[in-house]
Amino acid sequence: MPRPSSLLAVLSPYERENFFPDPLFGELSTVAENFRLLDPTGLKAEDFARELAAMNPEVVLMSWYSLPLPAVLPARLKYMCYVTGSVRRLVTRAQVEQGLIVTNWGTAISRTVAECALLHTLSCLRRLPQWTLDIHRDGGWRDGWEQAGSLFQRKVGIHGFGSVARQFLKLIQPFNCTVSVFAPDVDDAVAQANGVRRAASMDALFADNDVIVEVAPLTPETKGIVTERHLRLIRPGGVFVNVGRAAVTDEAALMRIAAEGKITVGLDVFVDEPLPKDSPFRGLRNVSVTPHIAGPTFDRFVDGGAFALKNLRAYSEGRPLEAVISADRYDATA
Repeated sequence: MPRPSSLLAVLSPYERENFFPDPLFGELSTVAENFRLLDPTGLKAEDFARELAAMNPEVVLMSWYSLPLPAVLPARLKYMCYVTGSVRRLVTRAQVEQGLIVTNWGTAISRTVAECALLHTLSCLRRLPQWTLDIHRDGGWRDGWEQAGSLFQRKVGIHGFGSVARQFLKLIQPFNCTVSVFAPDVDDAVAQANGVRRAASMDALFADNDVIVEVAPLTPETKGIVTERHLRLIRPGGVFVNVGRAAVTDEAALMRIAAEGKITVGLDVFVDEPLPKDSPFRGLRNVSVTPHIAGPTFDRFVDGGAFALKNLRAYSEGRPLEAVISADRYDATA
């Protein structure tokens, strides 16, 4: 199959440099017969629509600084390759339904999100927020050190079993943990194939483990599915980590429980972001927080670029694409 007739890469200088450092950018420029780089900085919607119509590309590559596609697409446009995550700002559900192929970075960032889950897990077990405040702010030292714990041979429960959960499993293998999973698509066969146990219920997942890692997707069915009752099943001294979607959990209940101090909480995501300055989570000695930076870290932006390039090559060769956004997946994205 011949290369695509044309590719318009809509990338700011910042995106071009960090998602496609050389030699990736050189490879990107050879994917199509006709390649053009468009800097969206300062462009208005009408300017972008005019540039898009003038080139009439078969493929458009877009990223964070790109403007939304116009309602009426160029006649030749067949594929939008998005370098990063949610596509909802740039393309409509109707355009997806009408046959526009759309992909995003898919599982390319799963390992960094899993890495952040491990960071929070260890931070909570070792009581890092407590020591940070005690030593830096309060002039303290080792008061309560016996409450700190290790991840080795712990019982870990994972809610959700997508690519982040599977990468997390790989990262904790050296700790020899006993892992149980609760997810609608995990049966005994899937659990056995992945070396985990299938939790009988959400209640069992929260009650039977030392550490709970929340990575379930946010859908209408999962919104608020982790209730106060589930959170109160976590045993005293237990850990709850969320690097997935904040709204899967009853956040008000989590705030109340965290303030009681009986469990330790690790959070990268919040219902209101940026986290309000008066949030009850701030300043708690048993809450480990990061500002929604689970993945990718700045040095791993290149993973998104490499994944996009992989999909572009697959498209040019007529092979199946990865991380295709169907109408259903569109509805489930944030």
